[in-house]
Amino acid sequence: MKIDQNCRYRSSHEFARKDGAEVVIGISDHAQDALGDIVFVEMAEAGKKVAQGEAIGVIESVKAASDIYAPVSGTITAVNPALQGDPALVNKDCYGAGWLLRLSPSDQSEWDGLLDAAAYEKECGKE
Repeated sequence: MKIDQNCRYRSSHEFARKDGAEVVIGISDHAQDALGDIVFVEMAEAGKKVAQGEAIGVIESVKAASDIYAPVSGTITAVNPALQGDPALVNKDCYGAGWLLRLSPSDQSEWDGLLDAAAYEKECGKE
């Protein structure tokens, strides 16, 4: 299992990584591995305001469908267009080309409540 040390995580396996004033959001390597071959991704549209913990999309694999939850509150600025043609990018490179969306955070304090890489690794070990 790969864990990006530059990310923060939710126990529901979404990651958040700061990129300038925005936050890049996706699912962790642990999550994509557990889901298996991803065949469909649907995310909320750019411009939508979301609250921390709110469902912002769905990922479907050959095994299951899973909701994706916002790690932090904010306004969605972009959805990864490459996933429409190749949802398996999430399996191939979840922390890179397989990102799900970007948002402009509205409450910087929420970042501190997310799990750091070490805490997330410990959380995954409990499963």
